[in-house]
Order: sequence, then C-alpha cells, then structure tokens
Amino acid sequence: MKLSNRITHITPGGSDGWEVFYKARALKNAGAAVTELTIGEHDIRTHPSILEAMHASAKGGHTGYAAVPGTQALREAVATRIQTRTGVATGPENILITPGGQAALFATHNAVCNEGDTALFIDPYYATYPGTIRGIGAKPQAIPAYPENGFQPRAADIEKHAKGATSLLINTPNNPTGAVYTPETLQAIAQTCIEHDIWLISDEVYDTQIWDGTHLSPRALPNMADRTLVVGSMSKSHAMTGSRVGWICSHEDVIEHLINLATHTTYGVPGYIQDAALFALNEGSPLEDEVSAPFARRRKITEALLATQNIVKGSPISGAMYAMLDIRATGLSGQDFANDLLDIHQIATMPGESFGTAAAGHIRVAMTIDDEAYTKALQTLLDFAKDHAA
Repeated sequence: MKLSNRITHITPGGSDGWEVFYKARALKNAGAAVTELTIGEHDIRTHPSILEAMHASAKGGHTGYAAVPGTQALREAVATRIQTRTGVATGPENILITPGGQAALFATHNAVCNEGDTALFIDPYYATYPGTIRGIGAKPQAIPAYPENGFQPRAADIEKHAKGATSLLINTPNNPTGAVYTPETLQAIAQTCIEHDIWLISDEVYDTQIWDGTHLSPRALPNMADRTLVVGSMSKSHAMTGSRVGWICSHEDVIEHLINLATHTTYGVPGYIQDAALFALNEGSPLEDEVSAPFARRRKITEALLATQNIVKGSPISGAMYAMLDIRATGLSGQDFANDLLDIHQIATMPGESFGTAAAGHIRVAMTIDDEAYTKALQTLLDFAKDHAA
C-alpha cells in the first residue's frame, strides 16, 4: 500500500534546521536544566478570567456542535476588531472562525491555489509555510528578504518570481525576524499583486505586538480588499496558543467557499472555546497590552545588552516576540553556534537556517522566559560569541 505523494511530500528529506530544538527537548526531558529560547510560547499562561469564561460556557452546555462558520457573536466581535483597527468595512459575513492560525493558513491556500500552482512566500519564514503549500498540492517558492535590508522584502525580488504565481504569503509583524513591514514595503507588495493578478495571504497573528512603527494590514490598501485573505489568531494576542482559535477575513464570496471547506474538514471550533475567545476580545486592549508587555520589556533588555558589545548584531526588533541575532562575526554558522551554545551552556536557541536561507549566520532568540533568566541567558550568549570571535 502506498500513501499519496501530497502527504508524503509535505516536508522534504534531509535537515530542516530543527535538530537543535529536538536535542534541547530531549535533554530537558532527561532532566537537564535547559534554558529554552526556542519557540513562541508565552511564559505566562491564558488569563484566569478567560479560563473561567471557558469553564462557565462548557458547564452551561455549549459543548455540542457549534456553527461551522463560528458563532455569530464571535464573528461579529472579530469583524468589529478588524474594522476598528484597519478602517475597512468588515462584517461577520467576512469572517470564518478556524481552529487556530495554522488551519487558517491551510484553508486560505486551499481557497486560492490549484494543484501545481506556484505559491510565493518570504524567506525567512515561519516553519510551516512551505509544508502548508505542499500540503495542498501547490509549489512553494521562497523570496529572500535580506538582513542588510532589515528583512524587509524588496519589490524587485518579488517581481522576479511574480509572473505566473497564484498567491503570495506575507507575515507582518514577522516571525522569525521581528520586522514590521513599512507602508512602502506593503505598497510595493500590493502593486505587484495587482499587476500580476496574485492573491495576497496576510498572516497578522502578531498584530498586537508592535514596538516600532505601525501595523498596516494590506487589506486596507487601495484595490486590495477583494484580493487579500487575512489570517488572525487568539494565540499570540491573548496567550491562548492551546485553545486553537483563529480566523480568516476576506471577501464574502471567499468566506462562503471556505465555510464549505470547513464543513468537510474541521467542522468548526468548540463552542465553549469560542465563547472564551469572545470574552477575551470584549476585554479590549488592556488585556492585550498585559499579554504583550513582557516582550516589550525584553526587547529593551535585548537592545541594551547588544549595545554593550560589537560582536553580535541585532536586526531591528520592531514587533513580535523574537530577536534575530547576527553571529557571523564568530565564524560559525547559525546551526553550529546554536549547537555549541546548547552543549556548553544548556541554552537553546533556533538557528537562522531553521527558517530558510536568508537568515543563515543568525540565530533566533525567543523572548519567552522571565526577565531575570532572559537577561542572564542573553549575557551568556553574548559572552560565548565574544569568546568564539576572539
């Protein structure tokens, strides 16, 4: 018996750059005191008030099948949030509630790509992007965004691959680089999509974590509302990573077809989780600010420590919960640096090579442990880099 090519080719053979992460987890499971600066998991957990709302909803009986598109109340709340933040008219008919942002990424590519189509994405990229594209039978094509440009994708690089492409996936604020795309970058992206008739999929799950600049959703740009599919999530904004609740925002006709897809795949999101998400959104910006505050502090800690030395260079940390650090002055690859740091100091980071080729010679640090431990770990990392450079 043989499995389908589609499922067996989601991830290619060979190294995917995640060996350091798996090694760190194995050491930790074996009892080693590993400091993890690897994945984007909050060090605080879901706020107790959200859990109480979830519990009350479940105890109240909202445990059966929920409406596949999402409850009307949650769709309305998400639509209001998006309209308020972007100024684009948005109603519940523009929203599909999904089991997290990852399901939304899979669904959006299903909506716009046929098998064999070319789907573009920016490198460095969130780890699942190329596999998601392969999973729906399309061909992933990376477009590099270089560190010397602050990891802002350049119009000329997108243009090289735009002809014949069906979709373009972007992520701002960006994981893994921390870049927030400027209005000029987004205008250039929009213009390319219009000129080449490309669908734009905009992953905006970090939209509440902005440290420099302003978040601009490309859906708000002229002539982009009908060709943009926005992916959002409660995971990062409300520390609800395990609850698995996200959304897609797009034109009503697109959402109707996506509802049909959800009917035949996920069949919706549990009602009590949707009620908890509704409660969380209704708490407004104070709760979002509380969740994002630790990363704002640690960004300042990072910048202050980087300023004390000249070996490790930091890309602008304009948003999200990560710092992308240039360690090329040590003479090591990101992979070797991360492995050695783990072996010698039990500090786990992600090699830049884990996220494509454009961040080779970098490491990504997740600012996801308490301030004191983070400061100590980052100082150890900088001292380690200094010793290697010497």
